[in-house]
This record gives sequence, C-alpha cells and structure tokens, in this order.
Amino acid sequence: MTRPRILVVGAGFAGVACVRRLERKLAPTEADVTLVTPQSYQLYLPLLPQVASGVLTPQSIALSLRRSKKYRTRIIPGGAIGVDLKSKVCVVQTINDKIVDEPYDYIVLAPGSVTRTFDIPGLTEHAFGMKTLAEAAYVRDHVIAQLDLADASDDPAERAARLQFVVVGGGYAGTETAACLQRLTHAAVQRYPRLDPGLIKWHLIDIAPKLMPELGEKLGRSAQEILGRRGIQVSLGVSIDKAGAEEVTFTDGRVVPTHTLIWTAGVVASPLIGTLGAETVRGRLAVTPEMCLPGHDGVFALGDSAAVPDLAKGDGAVCPPTAQHAMRQGKSVADNVIATLRGTPMQPYVHRDLGLVVDLGGKDAVSKPLGIELRGVPAQAVARGYHWSALRTNVAKARVMTNWLLNAVAGDDFVRTGFQARKPARLKDFEFTDAYLTPEQVRARVEGGTVDSP
Repeated sequence: MTRPRILVVGAGFAGVACVRRLERKLAPTEADVTLVTPQSYQLYLPLLPQVASGVLTPQSIALSLRRSKKYRTRIIPGGAIGVDLKSKVCVVQTINDKIVDEPYDYIVLAPGSVTRTFDIPGLTEHAFGMKTLAEAAYVRDHVIAQLDLADASDDPAERAARLQFVVVGGGYAGTETAACLQRLTHAAVQRYPRLDPGLIKWHLIDIAPKLMPELGEKLGRSAQEILGRRGIQVSLGVSIDKAGAEEVTFTDGRVVPTHTLIWTAGVVASPLIGTLGAETVRGRLAVTPEMCLPGHDGVFALGDSAAVPDLAKGDGAVCPPTAQHAMRQGKSVADNVIATLRGTPMQPYVHRDLGLVVDLGGKDAVSKPLGIELRGVPAQAVARGYHWSALRTNVAKARVMTNWLLNAVAGDDFVRTGFQARKPARLKDFEFTDAYLTPEQVRARVEGGTVDSP
C-alpha cells in the first residue's frame, strides 16, 4: 500500500509550523509530506520594515527551509493556483511557469494573504508594497535614491517632490514602515550637505478614525505622538483618490508632489481560496474550530486565508490574521491531521491573544503584552525580545541580534544595492494575483480538458 500523501500549501508561519510538527511526530513510514512554496525560506514578516530601513539584512529574516538535517519534506518550488476538492488535486505553477497537477490525500491550505488594493486610479502602477522581501529591499534602494536625486537636482520643485514620502495604512505594517524609514532618511540627510532636512516630509494616512485601534486609546495616541514628534504627519479619515508617477491626490483634496507611495492598507486572503468554490467569511475560508473544511474530508485551512473561530473570545469572533495565531494554528492542524491518520479525535483550536508589540525604531515602541501597556525602552525591549524569541532557528536569532547590535553601535548605512535597478517593482509586479485559475478552469484541467493560461 502507498503511504498517505499530505500536501501543505504555503511556507508562512502557519505552513512551516505545520510541516515541522508533522516531521517531528510522524514516522517516515506513516505518510509522505510535500510543501508547495515559491521560495525555499520562511519570511519573518513582522521585521520587514527593519529590512526596508537597513537595520536588518534581508538574509537575517529569511529562514531556510532546508537547513535542518532532519528535514524530509519534499518541496515543490511554485505556487498553488487552483484546487479541485472533488478529485483531490492541487494545480501548481512552478517558478519556471510549468503547470503540474499534485494529487493528495490530505491537504493543509495555508497560502496566506496578499495586499488589499482598491479600484484607485494609478495605485497598482505607481505604489510600492511591503509584503515580500524583494519589495522591502527595493523600497530601501528607492528611498535612498530619492535623496541622491534630490541632492543632484537644481530644480527646487523636483527636489521637494523627491523628499516627500507617503505611506498609506495606519496598521502595524504601515506605522512601523513609516517610523523606520523616517529614521533612515533623518540619519541619511546629515550626509547630504546640499539638502535642507526641513524639506523631508513623511505622511502616514489611513481611512480609519484611529491609529492602530487594537492597541487601545492610550497606546494608539502615544504612538501618534511619537510619530508627530519625529515630524511624520498623520492624517486619519483620509485615503488616496488617485496616484501618479510624480504626485498623489488625497481624498480630502490635497495634492502631494511625491515619487514615493507605499501602500500597506491591509491584506486579503490569497486568491487561491476563490478557486475552491467553498463558503467564505469576508473572503476567508469558513472552517470549523478544528480547522477542517465542512463537507470535505482531509481538507484543513488556517492562517490568514481561513476564518478560524476564536473560541477564547467567543461571540462568533474569528482569529485575526497575526503571526502568533498562525504559528499555533499550524501546530494544532498538524496534530489534527495526525489524529485523522491514526483514527483518534481531533481537538479544537483555542488560544488567548498574548498581546501586541509595535517597534517604532530606536528607543521608541509601544507594546501591550498580556494587557499591560508599555512605552519607550521597556516596550522596545518587549517588542524585540518577542520577535527574537519567535525566530525559528538559532542562526536567524544570531543574525538578527548581531544586526541590532551593529546598528546600535555603528548607526545606519546608506548604500543602494542596485540589485533591481531599472526594473519595474510596483504592487502589480510582485504578488502575481492574476496567475490563479477559476473553479471551472481547475475542473477542466483535472478532467483532461484544455485550459487557457490564467
């Protein structure tokens, strides 16, 4: 008899936690485990703003999936673009654009999320994202390039436009991105004697009435005050009306001349979920507390793409798309897959939120561990301590700690790598959201019909 085939889609916090637990708890003869991911690393996403600002190197938060000597999972280098639940087949587009069918007996769907965009003229053509390692590295190069170009320009209007930066999104990603990059430009401009530091202006805007409302009234206000002291203009109840190559128009009528628009206004579930034809909750797959898809044996979903009931909160709440939930859901799903294999009862997922941490760079931070409100150095210690302990490998921990210490002692550096110079790198160029099949295309392919390219 052939061994059961377990297919895990996605190498984020949820997918990797699931795979690692399966490897530890399953004997090699019990099942074959396969992981579908375009990258051979797990990205520690919460520290991405520190890569964009140069505090951390990209390699330090890209945790290799092949480093462990005990690693026995087969990796398919590509992305899942469709799933046929009836035939138990996952359609995968490899990194060289070959489309293959991968059969499974059990599937764990953890494809994560993509940047949420709206039908705003010029947005995808002119905005940068902050969701991938490549985007963070590119944004860093771009921001430093604006200082170089402003310093070289004799046109006051061009100089002013290049020194204005707009970040959309008042959540954790947007707030930390604006804070970290503002520190970078503030330090860098000291090396440009021809530039007036007063010309550098950062705008953080969000359509919500409060900055990071999950932190509560006091901490949210503290974070806004910190940003204000640094000269970051925070505008709430405001979004983007249209975006151009050299200016951005806000919904309140303001026109800001700028060459830098960074879009971090939330995320939505991976388009893969739309290929299943299953019930969703605000775009996320509706699952049971055991993270099973109702009506489909052997199908599990978790992380950002699943509406997992939050039993710790009750009242019909679902778990927010955070790293701490994803990591714990990954372990819980692995246990439930093993329970299904061995014919034992599955367990529901229950986890009480441990709190929130927001690193604003330097000595500035706000944190709320276990409901305790912290600011300044204590909050920074908690924030960095939490991130450091959550890194999966000792090598990653060593690299991150070394980067932090080196940055504290030597300060920032302002080198443009130029790895992606003169290549398009806006929102539409990174997440490949047009690659997914429709449910009809998936069915036609699995049944042997011809399918047009997505």
